[in-house]
Amino acid sequence: MKKSTINFTVELDQNNIPEKIFWEATGKPEPGLSETKSISVALWDHKQKNTLRIDLWAKDMPVEDMKRFHVECLGGIAQSILSSTQDEFMANEINALCDRLVEHLKKSNP
Repeated sequence: MKKSTINFTVELDQNNIPEKIFWEATGKPEPGLSETKSISVALWDHKQKNTLRIDLWAKDMPVEDMKRFHVECLGGIAQSILSSTQDEFMANEINALCDRLVEHLKKSNP
């Protein structure tokens, strides 16, 4: 059986706030650690029937980048719902929300 591993390494400041976030994964085109400014991981606990989330961002990540990151995450969720359930209504509703949020970002940061 083939296995894949994803690892995150987080450097914290003296107040336990992330300063740097690194990730690596088997099968990644470029081996070794790569820096990122934010991660969002969601896990489904099938026994408790709820979601466990890990959201981290480096303290120097710009607010506008954070907003775009979240909109793109929502777009990815829309695609994932469509791929995993073929529920076009849910995917379209999330994509419509993303479209509205993109317009909001354009207006708030011309």
